[in-house]
Amino acid sequence: MISQPPRRNAVFLIVGLATLALSSPALLAQDAAPATETLLQRWVLSGGKTMFFIGAAVVAFIALAVYNFMAFTRVKYCPDDLKAALMDHMTNCRVRSAIELAASHPSYLGRMVAYSFPNIDATRPEDLGRDQVEDAMADFTINENRKAMTWINYISVIAQASPMLGLLGTVIGMVSAFGTLKVSGGADPSQLAGDISVALLTTLWGLINAIPCIIVFYILKNRFNGLVADCVHSAEELLNAAVATVNADTLYAKIPEGIAE
Repeated sequence: MISQPPRRNAVFLIVGLATLALSSPALLAQDAAPATETLLQRWVLSGGKTMFFIGAAVVAFIALAVYNFMAFTRVKYCPDDLKAALMDHMTNCRVRSAIELAASHPSYLGRMVAYSFPNIDATRPEDLGRDQVEDAMADFTINENRKAMTWINYISVIAQASPMLGLLGTVIGMVSAFGTLKVSGGADPSQLAGDISVALLTTLWGLINAIPCIIVFYILKNRFNGLVADCVHSAEELLNAAVATVNADTLYAKIPEGIAE
């Protein structure tokens, strides 16, 4: 059974902190100078009701980005101290001790070793049942990566939804502008300024949120894939160390041709 530490509470906490951080400037702006109030009104609040949805997308993006950067670290995936301790056990063929140590460690490498190394077959000294171990490692990575990538994919969803929300605000602003033209019967720029402002501001903030989302998504995806690759490579090194120890006598007994006299 593959265990996964609970993450929902951490996400809610980060969302709450991000919401507080983003709402603080608006609260402080109420007591600030009129120039600051005008700036907030001009660049944010003039976007209309659609800006609330875009603001929620901004908060969600910040929360997910902070959470994922905190979650995808080498300490939580492939810690050097655990790798060194496991290498010592496997080099001395203490497979059971290595499994017990890995099972007590919450890192990705620890869970992978605890899940896959029980498939080591001592009756096959030539490779210790490498095929079964690698199949278990592949099964582990499929299950674990699917869960971890869910939180990264949410950033991709926000990146795609933000321009759509901006486009929605643009459409609403243009519909309102044409409604104003219909009522006034003329193209007075002063009457259309508010509606056009709504159309442009929502598009602007939708793109402002979407562009960082795309960049952070690929950064986190590459970072996660790199950490998983390091864990798989480390597990293979551990298995190779045990195989080399088991077959040490056989390797030393083989003398290369042309060396012996």
